[in-house]
Amino acid sequence: MVKVAFIGLGVMGFPMAGHLKVKGGHEVKVFNRTTAKAESWVEKFGGSLGLTPAEAAEGADFVFTCVGNDDDLRSVTTGENGVIAAMKPGAILIDNTTASAEVARELAEATAAKGCGFIDAPVSGGQAGAENGVLTVMCGGEPETFERARPVIDAYARMVGLMGPAGAGQLTKMVNQICIAGLVQGLAEGVHFGKKAGLDIEKVIEVISKGAAGSWQMENRHKTMNQGKYDFGFAVDWMRKDLDIVLTEARSNGASLPVTALVDQFYGEVQKLGGKRWDTSSLLARLEK
Repeated sequence: MVKVAFIGLGVMGFPMAGHLKVKGGHEVKVFNRTTAKAESWVEKFGGSLGLTPAEAAEGADFVFTCVGNDDDLRSVTTGENGVIAAMKPGAILIDNTTASAEVARELAEATAAKGCGFIDAPVSGGQAGAENGVLTVMCGGEPETFERARPVIDAYARMVGLMGPAGAGQLTKMVNQICIAGLVQGLAEGVHFGKKAGLDIEKVIEVISKGAAGSWQMENRHKTMNQGKYDFGFAVDWMRKDLDIVLTEARSNGASLPVTALVDQFYGEVQKLGGKRWDTSSLLARLEK
């Protein structure tokens, strides 16, 4: 058992912190901007809460962050009452936020100056993966730091991999989102075409999902897409945030991402349809409007 701080109890962080407490058996202290959410977590899982990120991080062996974006991350780490100032030498900061590689490198430098370690560790698997403790975690950082952190991360993961130095975890998550964007658009067009052609979509998917066209998106989203239901996962607003990070990085490294850029525009159309909180499979909705 180690002492753990967890900052950010959203739809992902809430269950992830719970797994650290229950499955990992660790002593967990949490912080959330909305104190009521932190109080609810303590009531459900035990542990304790801090009134600031720094208070939660004081004395912790591992500090986890899982917040919205780069600015939120800087606020809870290097801002006033941020965790880094309160971390003890040798502690490790593990960031599960999907953020830029740039901010990951900033945090690696800031923690090193304090005598602490850092791992950027964005996750894939969505809310269901977080609740079931089976997330895929893509890490960037020093190998020695990763080996210390991995047994703790394992509490909410089924796959944990070191991708390279600080920032490599975030870059890997960008590859993940690029692939998902194209897959979902292809699935949306396939379902749309099949319906227009008068096919039984359930029968079609039953057959093609066992072949080269099969994917997680097809297996887990085709039924709800076919029913016009889009309340089953990662929200369009969040996906557009992630794709903005991807496209900004692509402009920096010279990568050509025409399909990703187009799908990002399509998600913008979904937002205008009122689908900001619909899940990412709602690309079908813009084809059927």
